[in-house]
Amino acid sequence: MLRSTVVSVLASLLLVAPVLPATAQPTTTAAPRVPVAVGIGGAVSSVDPDASQIGVDVLRRGGNAVDAAVAVAAALGVTDPFSAGMGGGGFLVHYDARTKQVSTLDGRETAPASADENLFVENGAAIPFPEAVTSGLSVGVPGTPKTWQRALQRWGTWSLDQAVRPAEDLARRGFTVDATFNRQVTDNAARFADFTSTRALYLPGGAPPAVGSTFRNPDLADTYRELREDGVSALYGGDIGRDLVDTVRTPPVAPGVTRNVRPGDLTMSDLASYNAPLREPTRTRYRDVDVFSMAPPSSGGTTVGEALNILETTDLAEETPDQYLHRYLEASRLAFADRNRWVGDPSFSDVPTRELLSQRFADSRACLISPTQAMTGPVAPGDPRNPIPCAVMAEPAVTPYEGTDTTHLTVSDRWGNVVAYTLTIEQEGGSGIVVPGRGFLLNNELTDFSFTPVTPGVPDPNLPGSGKRPRSSMSPTIVLHHGKPVLALGSPGGASIITTVLQVLTQRLDRGLPLVQAIAAPRASQRNATNTQAEAAFLATGEAAQLRALGHTFTSTSEIGAVTAVERLPDGRWRAAAETTRRGGGAARVVRPTP
Repeated sequence: MLRSTVVSVLASLLLVAPVLPATAQPTTTAAPRVPVAVGIGGAVSSVDPDASQIGVDVLRRGGNAVDAAVAVAAALGVTDPFSAGMGGGGFLVHYDARTKQVSTLDGRETAPASADENLFVENGAAIPFPEAVTSGLSVGVPGTPKTWQRALQRWGTWSLDQAVRPAEDLARRGFTVDATFNRQVTDNAARFADFTSTRALYLPGGAPPAVGSTFRNPDLADTYRELREDGVSALYGGDIGRDLVDTVRTPPVAPGVTRNVRPGDLTMSDLASYNAPLREPTRTRYRDVDVFSMAPPSSGGTTVGEALNILETTDLAEETPDQYLHRYLEASRLAFADRNRWVGDPSFSDVPTRELLSQRFADSRACLISPTQAMTGPVAPGDPRNPIPCAVMAEPAVTPYEGTDTTHLTVSDRWGNVVAYTLTIEQEGGSGIVVPGRGFLLNNELTDFSFTPVTPGVPDPNLPGSGKRPRSSMSPTIVLHHGKPVLALGSPGGASIITTVLQVLTQRLDRGLPLVQAIAAPRASQRNATNTQAEAAFLATGEAAQLRALGHTFTSTSEIGAVTAVERLPDGRWRAAAETTRRGGGAARVVRPTP
């Protein structure tokens, strides 16, 4: 028998206090980092305590989940500027409690009109990835401000003016620098120093802001004020946009710098033509719940959904820990092979979204999984339009690199509305270029395109193009049971976002772990590669040794993902949950805490 409904899982765990690792202690910040909170009136979970507190304050003042989500996102542009900000983009998934409908907004960045498939090719060869990142060439049209506007207009109750004001105040008064902020500047100090504007903001006196110091960003505060007063037209047709375009076309390289910083070709016309469209969410029936996420150009919804469908016929609740992990890794491997071959911007490629999410196709892939032997990757994709059991296409489809420094926030309100919102500037620190006088970093999202076809001779749906959106792995996810929310979550991490969301979902829904424990558990990420990326804590488990005996091979990495989530408890309360240690620990908040 498969595990009964997720509601029964929640009910059985409602009165069980989560067990946290001994290392889960708040860091030294102005506001505490708390990984779990339970209460009524709504919940907020993000990576930053100041941002989460702003979200809760919005809910307490009568704002709804969308109002709070925009306020939290704007605040993260202040406190988590190396992962997100108004110079980037993202995807927002919204559940409307009144209509019981899930909708999504596509705020992905777009390439300039002049871009073609050779955007990152010079002299017949791909530009080296690090050189492409730190350039104007990598900068796409930002989608974040337009996403805020559209979300507020469609589902919010606050104006953009009201929602952004708390972040403006935070940027002006400052916040306490923590170890993560300091490390991020330190890790990027060499390239930050190459731009006059970035150096002035993040390397005052030639060194990163010290842990425990107060960091202020008056330029960003003034930019937010202009956005509040003039609306998003300030970026898509006004002075902010002109400053952005000038920066892309003539990067503010410091005198004497030897780095080859290529300019971009972004124009005011590119900004003016930008839109953050509504898209139909992906929907996957898994066990007795419905899993909604982001459709292409994000690959999150199709890849998580396909992997869940592959796992559907296995009772993961009854599997041994090593067999559960084995099947999770193998399902991920297969889903990534198909993602790499078929998913791109649907305005430019015929993406078989419906077929990728069909149970028939998943079953044709699941039969490739052996309980006694791991596959050796990369493996070849299947054909979702003609699913033949255990059949594969000729060439494997490998996963290109994606930057890992994104952020995710999850919000619910007293009416039962929910938002899962993942936003990014791509690499840690994006392109490394701060718009002079504006206080925000520009994205390097266009490096999410394939520079050249991943598999020579095989069509690649993710090559650059005029006005095209690069493929993403962002996977903001909302889970419903009989039309009502039970869980919402998401994560940063580049391509590992998909496996992180999948691992937390299966650990929570199938294995019955309390949410905060499912988030804190050691992670491994298989993305159709020869080796599986795994955290050191995962490699130290007995299960890792058993997986090696099945043929899995691993490479160690320090950290995978940084999940934030909320779940609705059977008695109507909300539980917010976040990381206990990753990225210094997250910040879970509820409007009115209860025992």
